[in-house]
Amino acid sequence: MTTTDMRVGNKYRIGRKIGGGSFGDIYLGTHIISGEEIAIKLESVKAKYPQLAYEAYVYKTLAGGVGIPFVRWFGTECDYNAMVMDLLGPSLEELFNFCNRRFSLKTVLLLVDQLISRIEYIHAKSFIHRDIKPDNFLMGIGKCCNQVNVIDFGLAKRYLGPRTHSHILYRENKKLAGTARYASINTHLGIEQSRRDDMESLGYVMLYFCRGSLTWQNLKAATKKQKHDLIMQKKMTTSIEVLCRGFPTEFAVYLNYSRSLRFYDKPDYTYLRKMFRDLFVRESFRCDDVFDWTVDKYRKHAALIVDASKDNGDEQAHLQATARDPTMASAIVKPDEISS
Repeated sequence: MTTTDMRVGNKYRIGRKIGGGSFGDIYLGTHIISGEEIAIKLESVKAKYPQLAYEAYVYKTLAGGVGIPFVRWFGTECDYNAMVMDLLGPSLEELFNFCNRRFSLKTVLLLVDQLISRIEYIHAKSFIHRDIKPDNFLMGIGKCCNQVNVIDFGLAKRYLGPRTHSHILYRENKKLAGTARYASINTHLGIEQSRRDDMESLGYVMLYFCRGSLTWQNLKAATKKQKHDLIMQKKMTTSIEVLCRGFPTEFAVYLNYSRSLRFYDKPDYTYLRKMFRDLFVRESFRCDDVFDWTVDKYRKHAALIVDASKDNGDEQAHLQATARDPTMASAIVKPDEISS
């Protein structure tokens, strides 16, 4: 039996593959009765390091938070562990590529406000994410298309004990967990991760969006260990001032602040959010949830419609344009249709 023949939880039919990673593949699914589309993550029961059951547990612990996808079902079907959850839109990495690998300051600030809040919520629930990167933040769809969602909790870890609420102990000689490009310096040094490391990783994500790339990208090495060492050296030798040159001072302040946090410290999320909100106001941006891709999608989609309408009727042209521009699936509307 192939995965596309499978039914999950007696309610959901598996469709085409829409994503994948080192810990399993993600498929488009459909509720058999209602026809509602959902996402289904599958992991072989023979996986060397199974993690889907743990990830489902983390999702359920975080359930109810803004931007936390809802897990509808978890169990085993045939030779797979399966997790059924909300269907979401494109990742920030995909949208970054769609926008020619550069976000405007306004878009970065709109995102940062939500990203800080998502990380704050995860921390408030006693977890650290440990893999903060653009691929793990997805926009919603439909009415929630402007909401940032957090995914992929396979590497998440409790930093507070469930009963004692005591902080995990400081340890060294830990293997790098997460993605080297966005990992904190302390993570590279083998120090146990805590809340400060999620915050530092977010700082690198911000600068990645502003700059288009980070100075330690595309380094060549013979082994993964050597590459990680090169990335660490580049991070440690590139000053924050150089990294943030050409951008508002708030980004340097953020990185200096996150790197100054001690292992047990609780980040001041409110202070950081306010700092970027004040910058947003000072730049006279409109708080209208119009991101770079909102404008680009409408512009590109409109161009496709005009092109297709040369030989077809309006409705047929719209359908053809949508088929040629699959990113329109996230239902972004025109800027003048969005209220603040």
